Amino acid sequence: MNQLFRLPKPVLLARGPYQRCLAANFSAEAKPKPPTAIVLMNMGGPSTSKEVGFFLGNLFADGDLIPIPFQSVLAPWIARRRTPKIEEQYDQIGGGSPIRYWTERQGKLLESILDKQCPETAPHKSYVAFRYAPPLTQETLEAMKQDGVERAVALTMYPQYSCSTTGSSLNELHKTMDRLGMKDAFSWSIIDRWPTQPQLIETFAQHIERSLAEYSSEERKDVVLLFSAHSLPMSVVNRGDPYPQEVAATVQAVMERLGFSNPYRLIWQSQVGPSAWLGPKTNEVIEGYAKQGKKNLLVVPIAFVSDHIETLFEVDIEYVHLAKENGVNLKRVESLNDDPVFIDGLAKLVKDHLSTGTKVSTQLGLRCPQCTNPKCAHTREYFGKE
Repeated sequence: MNQLFRLPKPVLLARGPYQRCLAANFSAEAKPKPPTAIVLMNMGGPSTSKEVGFFLGNLFADGDLIPIPFQSVLAPWIARRRTPKIEEQYDQIGGGSPIRYWTERQGKLLESILDKQCPETAPHKSYVAFRYAPPLTQETLEAMKQDGVERAVALTMYPQYSCSTTGSSLNELHKTMDRLGMKDAFSWSIIDRWPTQPQLIETFAQHIERSLAEYSSEERKDVVLLFSAHSLPMSVVNRGDPYPQEVAATVQAVMERLGFSNPYRLIWQSQVGPSAWLGPKTNEVIEGYAKQGKKNLLVVPIAFVSDHIETLFEVDIEYVHLAKENGVNLKRVESLNDDPVFIDGLAKLVKDHLSTGTKVSTQLGLRCPQCTNPKCAHTREYFGKE
């Protein structure tokens, strides 16, 4: 009876060319398609208070962000002096920055949408490359190499371009690939700015409208909207950095969407050191409007796409306390974080980029008129090559 269940000999394939062909075809079909990498670039932040010293050391050593004389000597000294104070600030917001959590979550949500909407470039895999805190650029590149990535999109999480933020991240990306011998490992394209992306504007507008709805009908129209962005040294601004203009473009688009419903100003926060920075400073604006009798101020973090130290401590604790001391009611609109409208906008941004086949924007190829940084020239040459 057992013979009835034996496979006939013709089905037991011989070890000939036909069998080798089938095996080769099966192997080719089974080989997974390499993922399209979406690399989310940002400054980053210490996930725990213990990482503050490392974070500050990297931050003050970056001449693209904070140009100071004798940087290799002064940067470690400044970082050591500031570490205890900054550790206390992170302790007040829960012991660390949530920026890694939010950036990784944004990336995962982006993956899911892109896999559905862009099957031709699927699967998509998100990576985070922070400038000053883990996961640093080297760690990210090594993970991409291990995952078999061939095609990669560098997506800045700074909507408005600055040489101090996106530019610094791209310089670091290029330098690290060169050091690791990975300059030919991936085919890159860059999304380097998106200050007026429609869903970005819509998300900001909706968050402002929700916050304004919390005021009484008598107060609402007089609430002053304070669009606050991270400031820049005037030496960087005067060099020709496009950041102030691009931040202003975002503010203008948001106010147009709101129908210019409220009075507003663009202001600047997070200055460091004694040199001149772009103003007016957020703290001075609060004090100035208090003297003018303005009672309700609503802060809109217009250059940030997730919560971190600048929103959770600087605005929510320092500026709120300052406002109370001056008899002003200061509130902040909710950060973008994982808002579905914002995430859909990110997906559309990447989808449109992938479909057009654009490598870099026209603007990325144009250096600041007073730029003397050779790293910027090398970076643009590398990413812009055909």
